[in-house]
Amino acid sequence: MPESTQSTPSAAPAGSASDADLLAQTAIAVRAAASVLRERFGDVVRHRTREELMRALAANDDAALGVLRPRLTLLRPDARFVEDELAGGALPPGEWWVLDPAEGNVNHLHALPEWAVTATLVRDNQPVLTAVHLPLTGETYTALAGAGARLDGRPLHVSRTTDLGLSLVATSQARPDEDEKVVRRIGSSITAMLFDALVVRTSVPATLHLLNVAAGRIDAFWQFAGARADLLPGALLVAEAGGRISDAEGRPWTPLSESFLAAAPGVHTEAVTTLSR
Repeated sequence: MPESTQSTPSAAPAGSASDADLLAQTAIAVRAAASVLRERFGDVVRHRTREELMRALAANDDAALGVLRPRLTLLRPDARFVEDELAGGALPPGEWWVLDPAEGNVNHLHALPEWAVTATLVRDNQPVLTAVHLPLTGETYTALAGAGARLDGRPLHVSRTTDLGLSLVATSQARPDEDEKVVRRIGSSITAMLFDALVVRTSVPATLHLLNVAAGRIDAFWQFAGARADLLPGALLVAEAGGRISDAEGRPWTPLSESFLAAAPGVHTEAVTTLSR
């Protein structure tokens, strides 16, 4: 993924549905899976041990995947699924579904509203399309490479802010058991942004921050490390909404990068300067 735009992926195989039609069907599948999670949402799910927490997280994932995977398999029978939602790095050639069946799963278990279901199709290591559904608001965010980003069919555009000092920015931790070096880097970056930006938000999950960047509500989001499922949906949405995608030092971002930055063009350079200290 280049710094500001996606490279154009190869077209869908001859005889298959167009990517636009495929995106529409993917959005339907994501909404169906999300409705299952909404039925499971309510009281805080109590857990006394890490094992109990992991079982509860897995139960949510399995419930959503039980709806999502069969539907996506019907849409693209030859596409493979990334089995580990926490995995990063490049994928083998071909088509892959990168799913987060319960993005913000820990929030769901704590009866907090910040969670979603996401599905992103990657073709030869280029994200082609993505659909993200927020069941508690009923909103569906979609993006198609080269064709823009939308919220319930309405075009999205990133913020036109040009001053980091007037910006609302956000960050997130990539996983609960971060390496100590990454944790300290997160802390120092938050401190730097507290000096340079207007307001700093810190919470999980990453995708919901990136939806807000694409919609122009937040001016920049950054993260250190991270999985494909965390970043690919939002990266495509922000890029298609006119934002700039790079690593924290301004270099082109790929799933192999050690950092990630999505920003409105007017504050991208200032954000890189702040994060590079």
